[in-house]
Amino acid sequence: MVKGKSDKLFDMVVYLLLTLVAVVAIFPIMYVVSMSLTPYSEVIKNGGFVIIPKNLSFEAYIRIFEDPALLRSMSVTVFVTVVGTAINLLLTTLAAYPLSRKGLPGRSGLLLYIVITMMFSGGLIPTYLIVQSLNLLDTVWALIVPGAIATFNVLVMKSFFESLPEEIFESAKIDGAREFRILWKIVLPLSVPSVMTVGLFYMVGHWNSFFSAVLYITDTNLHPLQVIIRNMLLMTQNNELQAEVTVPTAAMQMAAVVTASLPIIMVYPFIQKHFTKGMLLGAVKG
Repeated sequence: MVKGKSDKLFDMVVYLLLTLVAVVAIFPIMYVVSMSLTPYSEVIKNGGFVIIPKNLSFEAYIRIFEDPALLRSMSVTVFVTVVGTAINLLLTTLAAYPLSRKGLPGRSGLLLYIVITMMFSGGLIPTYLIVQSLNLLDTVWALIVPGAIATFNVLVMKSFFESLPEEIFESAKIDGAREFRILWKIVLPLSVPSVMTVGLFYMVGHWNSFFSAVLYITDTNLHPLQVIIRNMLLMTQNNELQAEVTVPTAAMQMAAVVTASLPIIMVYPFIQKHFTKGMLLGAVKG
C-alpha cells in the first residue's frame, strides 16, 4: 500500500512528537546521572551544568556509602519491599478471586463497599490511632500493615480473573477441584501478567515509602532509604555535610537520587511485558 503525502506528513509529525517526548523523558535522567559522576573541576568549568562528562568520578557514591545509615536504611527498605509485596499480593489475590466469581453471595454489595473506600478515606488521625493501638509504631510493620491491600489493585486483579474463560472453572469443578486448588493450580498460572502488574505497583510504593515512615517511625535505625536520602539532601543544602571540595554538593545529591532510583529501574525491564499486558487485560472488563 502506497502512502499519500498526507499520510507521510502525519507520520513525520507523529515521529517528531515521539522524539520530543523521548528527549523530555531522557534528558533529566541523563542530567542526574552525569552530575553524580562529574568531577568537581569539570563542574566548576561548565558553570555547574554538565550533560556528558569528559571524565568520570565515583567519589560522590563512595562518600554517601561511607555513611552506615544508608546501608542500614537500604536493608530496611529491602525487607519492607520484599515482605510487604508478598503480603500485598497474597491478600489482594484472596480478595480479588472471590469477587470475580459471579455466584458469590452479596457480591454487588461488597464491590460497592470496596469502591467507596477509593472515594472516602478514614483520615490521617484515625489511621494513626489504629496503628498506635496495634502497637505498630516504631516497627517496620507500620510500613506494611496499613497499606496491606489497595482497592485499585484488587479491582485490576478482579477484572483480569473475570476475563478468564468460564469453561476452565467448570472443567476444574467437574474434575473435583475446590476453589483454593483452582486458584493455585489454574488461575494464578494464567494470571502472571496481572500478578506482576499489581506486584510492581506495590513494590514501587514500598520502595518509595516516605510519608508513612515519617509519620509512624521515630527510631532512626528503622528509617527506610527514602527518609535517609531526604536527610542527606537537606544536609548538603544546608552545608551540614562536611565534604571536601573534590566532591561537589550537587554530585552527592544526584548520587543519592540515583542510588534510590536504580533498583526499581533495573527491575522494571524484566516485567515490562507483563506490566503492559496486565494493564490492558485488567482494564477490558470493569
